[in-house]
Amino acid sequence: MVDYNILKALIKDKAQELGFLELTVSSCTIDSAAQQKFQDWLAQGYAGDMQYLENNQNLRFNPQDIHPTSVRIISVKTPYLTQNITELKNRLRNKPEHAYISSYALGRDYHKVVKQQLNKLATWINQYLSETGFEHHYRAFSDSAPIMEVQIAAQSGSGWRGKNTLLLNKKHGSMFFLGELFTSLPLEVDEPISGHCGSCNKCIEVCPTQAFISPYVLNAKKCISYLTIENEGSIPLELRPLIGNRIYGCDDCQLFCPWNKFSTLTTYIDFIPRHKLDSSSLLELFRWNVAEFTQKMQGSAILRIGYDSWQRNLAVALGNAPYQAEIIIELEFKLQTSSTMVKEHIIWAIARQQNKRSTSNS
Repeated sequence: MVDYNILKALIKDKAQELGFLELTVSSCTIDSAAQQKFQDWLAQGYAGDMQYLENNQNLRFNPQDIHPTSVRIISVKTPYLTQNITELKNRLRNKPEHAYISSYALGRDYHKVVKQQLNKLATWINQYLSETGFEHHYRAFSDSAPIMEVQIAAQSGSGWRGKNTLLLNKKHGSMFFLGELFTSLPLEVDEPISGHCGSCNKCIEVCPTQAFISPYVLNAKKCISYLTIENEGSIPLELRPLIGNRIYGCDDCQLFCPWNKFSTLTTYIDFIPRHKLDSSSLLELFRWNVAEFTQKMQGSAILRIGYDSWQRNLAVALGNAPYQAEIIIELEFKLQTSSTMVKEHIIWAIARQQNKRSTSNS
């Protein structure tokens, strides 16, 4: 016979040993108010072109249908920072000629890393149960299925949904990946905790594009993460100057959140920045050809946006960079071979640089 209270305590200990910050347990039921809020958000058109968010709503609202033998969902948080918050802010503010890539994407693709660790946890559970006769069924996820991850984590007490729509935690901030282990173990469910954003609106105030409609409501179509990652077309003209040197994602609403003073650095070597992505100039990355991009981005979450979007993002950032004659030369060189979509952004960037040159000479 299995003592599930003892087992749950042992699972929590093993999760910490595997590098997870915390482990909490939820039922497989999604709060009806959260369901309605998600549908209202979609109805307002705030998801932009992310059609996948409109698909499979039945699975999002009924997670047990994803893995029918599950009766509980184990949530984990995996830290990804390799630098402290102050260093990240300095990289964003003080080096406009350098590329800023969202911290979570500097190392290996988190989807695989988190799922691998969750499967290790499940293997340990199975070993523990091997002599009890309990047949454990499970499945691991990390941003890899239509799952309301933040809601599930929040309702199990892993944190609360902040005004920036992300999961926040008093001890760990928000700079971590979420992962889920759907399980047939009838573990005791953890209770949700109250929110602690209070009157703070820092995340809303610092957003470069003012993408928050109100606290807890994000218009993804204005979010830099959406514009540089999910968006496959042109970046709206009025938003390009606001992107600055951010070429893949944006950390601002997390970097300036007071709770992220408590962010925990990762112990995973997988998340160590690769190919000097945390210190490369915009020109260095813009000079990569498609073969270099494909080779260097293997095993990275960045690979999925493709070379054209990578070049588009860099062109916009080069247009925003301090004037350099070398930037105009490189942009004009790439103009000859780029796709129509990228050319549009290069022409814009050249005009921006030329205007800066004229201003500096006047």
